[in-house]
Amino acid sequence: MIIQPTSLAALTWAGAASGSAAQSWRIGSVLSARPLGVSAQGLQVLQIGNLTVETDVAGGQLPAQFQVRVLSLGAQPQLEMLAQTADPVLQRALRERLPQQNGYAPLLATLGALAQRPVLRQLPPELRAALAQLEQAMHNPAEITRGEGLRTAIERSGLFLESLLARPHGAAALPPDDWKGALLRLAALLDRRAPASPVQNGGDTPPPLLQRGLQAQARAPLPLPIPGDEVVPLLDRLQGDVRAALARIEVAQLESATGPLPAWMIEIPLQGDDGRDVLQLQLEYTVDTGDGSRGWNLGFALDLPALGAVHGELQLREPRLSVRLWAAQADTVHRLERQFTALRQRLAACGLLLDQLSCQLGLPEPPNRYSAVLLQATA
Repeated sequence: MIIQPTSLAALTWAGAASGSAAQSWRIGSVLSARPLGVSAQGLQVLQIGNLTVETDVAGGQLPAQFQVRVLSLGAQPQLEMLAQTADPVLQRALRERLPQQNGYAPLLATLGALAQRPVLRQLPPELRAALAQLEQAMHNPAEITRGEGLRTAIERSGLFLESLLARPHGAAALPPDDWKGALLRLAALLDRRAPASPVQNGGDTPPPLLQRGLQAQARAPLPLPIPGDEVVPLLDRLQGDVRAALARIEVAQLESATGPLPAWMIEIPLQGDDGRDVLQLQLEYTVDTGDGSRGWNLGFALDLPALGAVHGELQLREPRLSVRLWAAQADTVHRLERQFTALRQRLAACGLLLDQLSCQLGLPEPPNRYSAVLLQATA
């Protein structure tokens, strides 16, 4: 694809080309580029190198980040869009982990079944301690209803374990209830007991979480009782569930490092009074294509036995906030709408201007975010 800028968004081309901002614009130079939005005249606004330009791009939607090569200069330079190439190390890591990953619901069901087995008390002390530490790494619903509690749950979701370890004295300051840390300790003990079996991928490999969008995870049924109440089959199942959960976290970590703007998919296991659930969060830094304003989007998905699947999206452009909710059950829609007055009052007390607050019956369509990285990773 050839990109031919027609004008600069803030400067004249002649003036910019003679200044320091265009020193890297030489024939043959390769520059980073990303779309910023659409101008009032319907032209695509791009940031290319240090300059912001307007161009009439033919050939469909541009990727979030790409590279161009300068073919010619002058009043209207010509740029060649280069084919995207992903980091081969990242591709290889995704290829290895995508077939292994799975949601947390099967793991939580296996843990629940183990907790009901009297023979659990006969396990080696270090294995029982690792199971207890994994239980401790789960949060209760009351904790995440507070801002600080939710922040702590996100920080200890396992997604940021390595960044914590990389800090000075990181290993000493690592919280014992980090979810990935607890999974790694349990996996090491289970692997010592019996080597993990290789994963057999018999079907299509699902894409990474950010490309699938939010998906509420219902509780998995407890494993059926085993004749003789043997614990070995449950430990074998637990070993596979732990490895799948670790692969899930590592796929999310790899994917969060690839986008041009910060974005994370975070999953938090919750310990309720009558069972365990999974809260899924999607946090993205965004740039509005219309006015260039910046802010954050927070999405969430949760499937509770009493409510069914619930999705939500909060768009924050301080001081303005939009809140949209979806529920799979009509009764849940009515229950949520009855809380709207109290929610408006609490948001107003925080100084936020509420642009939208709605709840719809049904669940939103997941976004189509398939990328070249995904296609190469699952080939």
